[in-house]
Amino acid sequence: MRTLMYPRTTPFPLLSQILLALLGSIALFFLAAITALLGFQLIYLGRVFPGVSVAGIDLSGLTQVQAAARISQELVFPRSGRLLLRDQEHTWAVTPAELGLFLDPETSALNAFQVGRRGNLAQNLSDQFNSLQNGQSLPPTLIFDQRMAFQVLSNIAQQTDIPVVEPSLTLNGTEVMVQTGQAGHQLDIPGSLALLSLQLQSMRDGVVPLIITENKPVIADVSAQAELARTILSQPLTLAVPSGQPDRLGPWIFQPSDLARLLTFQRVQDNNGGRYELTVNDHLLREILTNLAPSLELTPKDARFIFNDETRQLEVIEHSVTGRSLDIETSIKTIREKMLKGEHNLELNLTLTPPPVTDQMTAEQLGISELIHTETSYFYGSSPERVQNIKASASRFHGLLIAPGETFSMAQALGDISLDNGYAEALIIVGGRTVQGVGGGVCQVSTTLFRAAFFSGFPIIERHAHAYRVSYYEKVAGNRRDASLAGMDATVFAPLVDLKFTNDTQHWLLMEVYVNPTYSTIVWKFYSTSDGRTVDWDTTGPVHVVEAPKPLYRENPDLPSGEVKQVDWAADGADVTVTRTVHRDGNIYLQDTFETHYEPWQAIFEYGPGTEGMPPPEN
Repeated sequence: MRTLMYPRTTPFPLLSQILLALLGSIALFFLAAITALLGFQLIYLGRVFPGVSVAGIDLSGLTQVQAAARISQELVFPRSGRLLLRDQEHTWAVTPAELGLFLDPETSALNAFQVGRRGNLAQNLSDQFNSLQNGQSLPPTLIFDQRMAFQVLSNIAQQTDIPVVEPSLTLNGTEVMVQTGQAGHQLDIPGSLALLSLQLQSMRDGVVPLIITENKPVIADVSAQAELARTILSQPLTLAVPSGQPDRLGPWIFQPSDLARLLTFQRVQDNNGGRYELTVNDHLLREILTNLAPSLELTPKDARFIFNDETRQLEVIEHSVTGRSLDIETSIKTIREKMLKGEHNLELNLTLTPPPVTDQMTAEQLGISELIHTETSYFYGSSPERVQNIKASASRFHGLLIAPGETFSMAQALGDISLDNGYAEALIIVGGRTVQGVGGGVCQVSTTLFRAAFFSGFPIIERHAHAYRVSYYEKVAGNRRDASLAGMDATVFAPLVDLKFTNDTQHWLLMEVYVNPTYSTIVWKFYSTSDGRTVDWDTTGPVHVVEAPKPLYRENPDLPSGEVKQVDWAADGADVTVTRTVHRDGNIYLQDTFETHYEPWQAIFEYGPGTEGMPPPEN
């Protein structure tokens, strides 16, 4: 075997040298770089790094104070810039400073100085290198006081704003006054302020268009309502009752000057914002109709009949009357609606109330088939005035109907006793004396009615006797006096004293009353359908009789000398008890008692002054 042998030497000597040299160069490079960097930092210690500018103003190498001074000197826009504010017709030139834009040079310089100094070492070196290589421009720091700009715009608004004028409608008497509307415009301060801010941020002079908002009237047109009002006021308004009424009332005419008081223009809201509406004053109209209503009031009134004994049918002697009243609320609605349509001839709304008994009622429908009782009283010796009153009061009951179950009031049916209603002055009993008064003789009628109801067997609800025995009420045929009729009288003096009885049958009761002055009689007839009732009665006649006082004579200065006149008549006092038993179907249906106390009554004579044989006047 052969062994090769090589000589021993140091490995890679050249490479090592190269490496060492390279490492030394690198070390020298970094040392030089660090030295240069440190030198750069030392040079710009307290100064703005190169390439940094604010709003294009180079601040490289300047201290903060120097930078602030340069910014303040060269950035003049906030002080000397010009902005032109313009609306549709006017322009206003203002400076940014007047609008509240101010430069903050110190803060701007500080921001420039902090470039390359705000982050960590790597970030700062990167920012310094970038500024050196590419430059870095910062915006200036500005202060914008929007309150000043708002005030400038508000001052402009005071010069330019035009308020909206809404149209209006008013009445001056009967004249319709129309105020036309006018559109307005208003400076939109917030919107204009936003545009102004954008222009200021650009740091350039320029024109800023102001935003103007146009405001139109909410109500566009009032001509239709104005024309309606003129139509309404062009002629009088006529109110009338509907045709077919039994009496002729109205018409009621309201002149345009009266109508104008009823009309009002009222503004109301709607989907379009609003409108004017012509309205009628319901309160005033209600007041007018309320005053009118009493004249239109009509009480329903039954028809009046007589019973034809031959045909056994009813014959109308007085037509029925349908009741009537003014329907105020419905009339207001009708008048309002038709007036606002321009109508001038209107009918009032009436509420009609038919009476229970109309002209068309038949005897069969009312249950009237026969005469159930006739009662006659006599008024012999009555004065013409007393006869007149008997006829006047009796006529109130002729042909009158009483409904089944109704309690009849004579005073209510009699109505007002006055000279206007056909009555005359005659002797009446008032306050314990017999005196002249309107309606003397009415009690002849009430007495006759009382006896008719008594002997027909109807329940007597209320009855009052006279204060003393009156000879008229005890007369019978032939002008004789029948004492058995004492206690069978009845007086009526509305509204305190009444005569009432009840028709307690299932049929209507028809009353016919006939006055015959020739025979001095009142004949009272009851027509209905008999239910079989019969009447038994008994009387004590006058008992506990007390003689009348002696006559009284007194002087009357209104009588001539020598004349003597009797004004009251003597009557003995007495008590009378009348009992009644009503039978029906063989049984007692009702029993009642009527007790009467008559005062003794004094005859009174009056004489003229100086009449011989008369006693002296009483003191």
